[in-house]
Amino acid sequence: MDRRERLIRSGLELASELELEVVLQRIVELAVQLTDATYGALGVLQADGSIGEFITIGVTPEQRAAIGDPPTGRGILGLLIREPHPRRISRISAHPGSSGFPPNHPSMTSFLGAPVTARGKVFGNVYLTDKRGAVEFDEADEEALVVLATQAGVAIENAHLYQDVERLALLEDRERIAKELHDGVIQALFAVGMGLEGTSMVAHDPQVSERINLAVEELDHVIRDLRNYIFGLRPGILADRQLDTALRALVQEFQAKTGVVTIVEIDGEIASHLASVASDVVQLTREALSNVGRHARATTCRVSLRHEAGAGLLEIDDDGAGFEPTVRRGQGLANLEDRAAAVGGKASVTSDPGEGTTVRVELPL
Repeated sequence: MDRRERLIRSGLELASELELEVVLQRIVELAVQLTDATYGALGVLQADGSIGEFITIGVTPEQRAAIGDPPTGRGILGLLIREPHPRRISRISAHPGSSGFPPNHPSMTSFLGAPVTARGKVFGNVYLTDKRGAVEFDEADEEALVVLATQAGVAIENAHLYQDVERLALLEDRERIAKELHDGVIQALFAVGMGLEGTSMVAHDPQVSERINLAVEELDHVIRDLRNYIFGLRPGILADRQLDTALRALVQEFQAKTGVVTIVEIDGEIASHLASVASDVVQLTREALSNVGRHARATTCRVSLRHEAGAGLLEIDDDGAGFEPTVRRGQGLANLEDRAAAVGGKASVTSDPGEGTTVRVELPL
């Protein structure tokens, strides 16, 4: 079987795999087979450009354990990350970009690498070393690896889409359960509670009235717990007990993507009171942070949720370039005001050129 036919079969094989982990492992195995390499690896890149996951072929588990921590992207590996195009090197140790091998690492001489692109960006890099029966990899090896890397990108995209479909099916099922709980169980409990309150009003025995009122309070607690479960089931919606965690995760993601140092201050009691609008609080915060990331050119930012003047106050402020609110008014700020108004709240923005921006959203408790 010639190499062209092997490449066709490799593409079909990768396209038939739906599990991402299996796809990644198979990419490395096929790369080694097509180029007669002794060692192979796939480095999956993280958001900051460093290597997060490192899948290898040719190195035993004992050798990997002896080497220690996997690489993060220094030396020749980092060269391919910084300059994402195919590269052949006849002698690794003689290359100016080489940083040497860690202790207990197998000796390697020749090198061939190529980037794998998926979803419009570099997903990772395939690294191959020590061609069997030859001093170095040749141009035909490089061409084959480039074709395989293209096939790998399609296979990775296919696996991602399969995961998205599975996730969507799960979320739709959760949404159905949440709707049934809300429209059925909670409404029934409300009806029972209203009936008990009516009974309490006509009861002539104070002790009976008190016991009925206590029962109504317990029903309120049950309803609140059910709402928490519903918020946890619905996609994009979080229970009040999770709102603190959700906002902190959102801030952490924003900081990682933008590099803006962001602190978060959440009053747990206020988060609990805002259970019914938890998803809106998260979305309001997301939109405000999105504006900071796109327009503010800020170095620091703060997200706080606290009590003020009988209401819940969500505040996002930054030390960025600022603007003149009466002159510059984008759709993002209008979206904030509309979303706040939809839940009975009020959003306002204060800013001055060079003085940063503060977004305040008052939310009824």
